[in-house]
Amino acid sequence: MKQIEIGKDKIKIPAIGLGCMRITGRDIKEAEALIKTAMENGANFFDHADIYAKGEAESFFAEAISMNPAIREKMILQTKCAIKPRCCYDFSKEHIVSAVDGSLKRLKTDYVDFLLLHRPDALMEPEEVAEAFSSLEKQGKVRYFGVSNHNSYQIELLNKYCNNKVIINQLQFGLGHTGIIDSGINVNMVNQNGYDVAGGILEYCRLKDITVQAWSPFLSSVFKEVFLDNKKFPELNKELNQMAEKYGVDNSAIATAWILRHPARIQAIVGTTSAERLNSICKGADFELTREEWYSLYMAAGKILPCQRPASSAAE
Repeated sequence: MKQIEIGKDKIKIPAIGLGCMRITGRDIKEAEALIKTAMENGANFFDHADIYAKGEAESFFAEAISMNPAIREKMILQTKCAIKPRCCYDFSKEHIVSAVDGSLKRLKTDYVDFLLLHRPDALMEPEEVAEAFSSLEKQGKVRYFGVSNHNSYQIELLNKYCNNKVIINQLQFGLGHTGIIDSGINVNMVNQNGYDVAGGILEYCRLKDITVQAWSPFLSSVFKEVFLDNKKFPELNKELNQMAEKYGVDNSAIATAWILRHPARIQAIVGTTSAERLNSICKGADFELTREEWYSLYMAAGKILPCQRPASSAAE
């Protein structure tokens, strides 16, 4: 499996990780096969959250793999916290520390490699977050820290007090959800994609050595469903299938390779619960798309490059 490096310490992780939000939808043997398939492919990075299945996803994962110290050392475990029932967010020290203790108990481990704050808390007090991070690090319960779905200034504020401990930002990204790159491609253009709704977050993360993790990489932001083999996306699937035939892989591998081709060295967090599909996806780390292929897929997803707009539009 292709490796990417995280943070200034150059921590190595696989380019593809397995998101475990829906793992409880499988029986115990199927879940075991899924986890083992990930590890056999070198995708030994597992992404959790205390909110997934109300905590049951973490417990189910540990049970499925019969977690023990020998197995644990072969894995990279990440979990997220701060979303509470009824859509309340909580970045208090008490909640973060308590949430980590709960995840460790459910995962049957003494530590997690990465802890992410799961969506911003408008009532965040960064000094309190810093205390929580420091305490968890000193106790050996968390090795590294990050966030999910945060903008540049939210991260900047956290890192001011957290001694630059935030080294991951998990954002939705893929051919069906390209917001973090659209504005950069359409700089100084008066069109929908020219508006910087993402706030330059991708460029910020690259400047600050913060790794972007792409969640739901096969989901469309338009129809809120998977775009692969979906009749609502004929041009995109036609292009994906043509490239899949060229490279001798599944279309999911092409969609994954598209993410990994970006020089930001983005990690793809895939949420499949099928061992067979995971095998196919992992092949996306074995080759690199050309620049022309990358842009061709971007345009097949419905995007228009500024240089291709009609003269009348370009003059606006």
